[in-house]
Amino acid sequence: MKSELLDRLLEALAAKRPTVVATRLPEGDQALLFPLDDDAAPDEWPSDEARRALLEDRSLTIPTEAGSIFLRPYNPPVRLIVVGAVHITAPLARMAATAGIDVLVVDPRTAFASTERFPGMELVHSWPAEALAELRPDHRTAVVTLTHDAKLDDPALVTALETPAFYVGALGSSRTHAKRLARLREEGVSEENIARIRAPIGLDIGARTPAEIAVAILAELVAHLRTPAAE
Repeated sequence: MKSELLDRLLEALAAKRPTVVATRLPEGDQALLFPLDDDAAPDEWPSDEARRALLEDRSLTIPTEAGSIFLRPYNPPVRLIVVGAVHITAPLARMAATAGIDVLVVDPRTAFASTERFPGMELVHSWPAEALAELRPDHRTAVVTLTHDAKLDDPALVTALETPAFYVGALGSSRTHAKRLARLREEGVSEENIARIRAPIGLDIGARTPAEIAVAILAELVAHLRTPAAE
């Protein structure tokens, strides 16, 4: 890789900008592609396939009339935005961090979202809708609401569902979720977006304790990340 291209790649990685390195085989000509931005690639490079490489987080070799092109995606780390500093949040945050996921805990209630309860975690004390608007969830972001408080969870869901977040989950029983859906419909949330909410949250593994529920949530999140058909 030429030094100029490497410098641009390092800048993109530092900015957490999703990037694809395209290499023409066997010549070795290379280009940086940013298919999720408005930065259109030159016609000779397969931008649609580069987008697929990023969304699927895997390298692709694309045959073309001029020869094969190897696409290597460079995605930013997966983010998990947890709305609600509650009893499930601590084990979920620890497990997710161990899995290499960047975790942010959003809760305006500073008595709950404290460094004593969540040492080493990034805490955001804004109201959830404001925090999500600032954090701008992307295709590498999961959003989980856990407060059981409609004043916090509902605005977070409304905002999250307007983003490309790959996973949006909400804690609560089927009965609680039915009431939640009625409120979201009143807010004007589309049926298409409502269908994206995973609730009751997590895989159905019979989880009971906070740690077990955290396992179920993280497992479902990973399934959606790595197996899009799980959606």
